[in-house]
Amino acid sequence: MSSSLFSLAFVRLFPNVNWSNMYDATYETLHMSFIALIFTFIFGIFLGLVLFLTAKGNLWENKVIYGITAFFVNVFRSIPFIILIVLLIPFTRVIVGTMLGPSAALPALIIGAAPFYARMVEIALREIDKGVIEASKSMGASNAQIIFKVLLPEAMPALVSGLTVTAIALVSYTAMAGVIGAGGLGDLAYREGFQRRQTDITFVATVIVLVIVFIVQLIGDLITNKLDKR
Repeated sequence: MSSSLFSLAFVRLFPNVNWSNMYDATYETLHMSFIALIFTFIFGIFLGLVLFLTAKGNLWENKVIYGITAFFVNVFRSIPFIILIVLLIPFTRVIVGTMLGPSAALPALIIGAAPFYARMVEIALREIDKGVIEASKSMGASNAQIIFKVLLPEAMPALVSGLTVTAIALVSYTAMAGVIGAGGLGDLAYREGFQRRQTDITFVATVIVLVIVFIVQLIGDLITNKLDKR
């Protein structure tokens, strides 16, 4: 009896919410965020390593490569995401074939987040004690061994922490991508909630986004604490 009363009260509280649509939108948000995060991690690590290794006084010091990479990172990191989506419409249509749906948001999500994460990777690598690198060199370690057995393992707690921040940013990016029809909770909140003035839909979508963010932060903190040996 109490269960049915609770269900009735819940339905009356959110009369316009179609829970099947809300489930689908949540899945689309998670899908976009997860796929984009994987590629963001790969490209971000690569760009961050290039920035660090080619900087003055490091293993592969090269002003030209550093300047080009830093310019690319700074430009795409500075463009507001909603503008970046619009700028990348021709590119997205070539790659994906459409501007609608979760997959269409992926190029903009990756290009928008990877430079952001790359700077975090660079900062994490700079915080490593140079004495550790010099000690590895003196023991005859190759550049590849220094990168994969010294730099990345030493910076791993900071890299995971930065990836957590980036993952949360990606969730918010998917909400903005929804405004132009990429799907997900942002699309549902804007199209069904805002445009039709059904505030309960917007409210529920917002709460789900907050729950996703809290879970991502919790998982990221747990992994970071486990990796941090200090």
